[in-house]
Amino acid sequence: MKKLILLLSIGFCFNASVKAQILTKEDSLAAGLQMSGKTTVLSGYGESMFSYDKGQKTANINVTRFVTFFGHRFSKSITLFSELELENAKVANGSPSGEFSLEQMFLKFDLNRSNYIVAGLFIPRIGIINENHLPTTYNGNNRHFVESRMIPSTWRELGVGLYGKFDRLPGFNYYVGLTNGLNSAAFTRQTGIREGRYEGSNASATNVAISAAALYYYRNFRIQASGYYGGSAGVTPKQADSLMLISGPFGTPVALAEMNVQYTGKRWGFKSLIGTVSIADAYGVNRAYANNVARNMLGAFTEVSYNIIHSSDMMAKRLTAFARYEWFDLNYRMPLNGIKDNALNQQFFVYGFTYRPTVGVAIKLDAVNKITGTPNSAFNITPFPQLPVYYKNNWFFNLGLAYNF
Repeated sequence: MKKLILLLSIGFCFNASVKAQILTKEDSLAAGLQMSGKTTVLSGYGESMFSYDKGQKTANINVTRFVTFFGHRFSKSITLFSELELENAKVANGSPSGEFSLEQMFLKFDLNRSNYIVAGLFIPRIGIINENHLPTTYNGNNRHFVESRMIPSTWRELGVGLYGKFDRLPGFNYYVGLTNGLNSAAFTRQTGIREGRYEGSNASATNVAISAAALYYYRNFRIQASGYYGGSAGVTPKQADSLMLISGPFGTPVALAEMNVQYTGKRWGFKSLIGTVSIADAYGVNRAYANNVARNMLGAFTEVSYNIIHSSDMMAKRLTAFARYEWFDLNYRMPLNGIKDNALNQQFFVYGFTYRPTVGVAIKLDAVNKITGTPNSAFNITPFPQLPVYYKNNWFFNLGLAYNF
């Protein structure tokens, strides 16, 4: 808890962010800067990374993501947004690492110049990375660990969302959405709620979720708070009864809350996030599926950055140095039938440089120090001679390339 108090005090004294910018043709289409007539837009982003594991003394190189965006304006008020994502270069039989999926596919209906509705497969406004995950916009080759391990970014579901702003309150933006819920059968102790996302594939609409966010821009600050509440037992009442789970739209609920503050100056930048995930009936979920999930998960991070090479010209070269501290515990509070694994109490110290030779291109170099608690021997299923070495303190060195257009 001392770590959390430290993070909060650091975060709210030195918070950081990047204000909304038009970085891609998708951004331009979303902002209504394309022609009002029928217009088709092609955009995208990608990243690749070389990584060295000091403990294992092994290296890996990978095309992390290749994403293509297709958008089309049908009329002044109706626009299509769609995105195809290929992870790890290929998808082949017997290869579990690759994934080819829809990251988004929704229609945007402009109600007026300040409010619009989206319907389809979309990304709720939760956290920092979830909506703003272009690899050229954040430091480090890996997305924020808190926002990929605890907040399951990129998190997209099917539903409808209302976005808008109030003209009488400049800088204030809001979001509220209704989507399908999660699948508690897929929750795990190692990944929390991440594998419970449906991501638009045969999602159960028996249970639903509500999410909302308040976003405020003030000078160089971007301040946001968001929340999620939804059911995770998308089964029939009879099945739920046999599993001793609560059914219904919000049955066996999952709740998530986060707050983040970002600051962007001419030279200095800071950002900080704190979040929590709660599974009120984790005891019942573990009893039904034996997946040993936590009742509560907690995490936070703070980053400071400095532009070594800076220019008011957006097309000029930029070199940014940064340092980030992250902490999360996926087993922060366990139910009575749960077994705590301290290996999931993790800290990350990330240091590095991001070089942007021009807008839309980034070369990244970083070092990651990962520190964890002692693994619980109850989860060791491999006999001793074959048991792999576990490093409670390990270093990773990464070099990556990223682009967006």
